Amino acid sequence: MAELAALEDPRAREINEKHGDDHGVNLSKLRAVAKRLKTQQELSRELWATDDTAARLLSLLICKPKAFERDELDRMLREARTPKVHDWLVNYVVKKSPHCEELRVAWFADADPVVASAGWALTSERVVKKPEGLDLVALLDSIEAAMKDAPERLQWAMNQCLAMIGIEFPEHRARALDIGERLEVLKDYPTPPNCTSPFAPTWINEMVRRQAAP
Repeated sequence: MAELAALEDPRAREINEKHGDDHGVNLSKLRAVAKRLKTQQELSRELWATDDTAARLLSLLICKPKAFERDELDRMLREARTPKVHDWLVNYVVKKSPHCEELRVAWFADADPVVASAGWALTSERVVKKPEGLDLVALLDSIEAAMKDAPERLQWAMNQCLAMIGIEFPEHRARALDIGERLEVLKDYPTPPNCTSPFAPTWINEMVRRQAAP
C-alpha cells in the first residue's frame, strides 16, 4: 500500500476522476508492480479487501481467475465502485472463470443497472465468440425497448451488444442499423481523430468495411 501511495500522481488522479476512477497511479507503473509480484491469490484477496481503487486494480492483475467461487465474484462485482475496477473484473477475471456463463445470465437480469451492464458486456463477448444458443432477435428487442433511457453504463453495454450483432451477423445488420439510427444513442459522442465512433451505425459500417477490405 505504501508503494502504491508513492506512485500516486495528482495529474493522473485529476484525469481519472473525470471518468469516475478515484486513483492517481499510472497504469503502466501498476502493471510493472504486478509483473514483479506475479500471481499471488491470497495477496490479491487482501488487496481487494482494502477498498482502495489502485490496490483493487493491482489485485485483479495478480489473481488466479479460476480460483474465485461464483458467489465471491458476484460480491466483488457489487463492491466494484469505480468503472475501471468494474471493467477489469469483468474482462480479466470473470471472462476466464468457470462461472462466467452462470454469472452472465444472473447479472443480465439484475435490477441494478451497473450489475446488469456486466451481464450485457459478457453477452457481447458471447455474440462474438460463442453465439450458439443466444436469441439474437430477443436481444435486439430488449435493446430497442430499453437502450434509449438506460443509465449510462448499461446504455454503453447495450450499445456494444447492438454493434456486435450488427457486425457479426449480416442477417440482423439492417435491423441493428435501424435501431441505432432511430435511438441515436451516442450519436454525438466526441470521438478523437483516427478512432471509430461508438455510435452503433458508424461502428457497424466501419468494422464491416474493414472486414471486406483486401
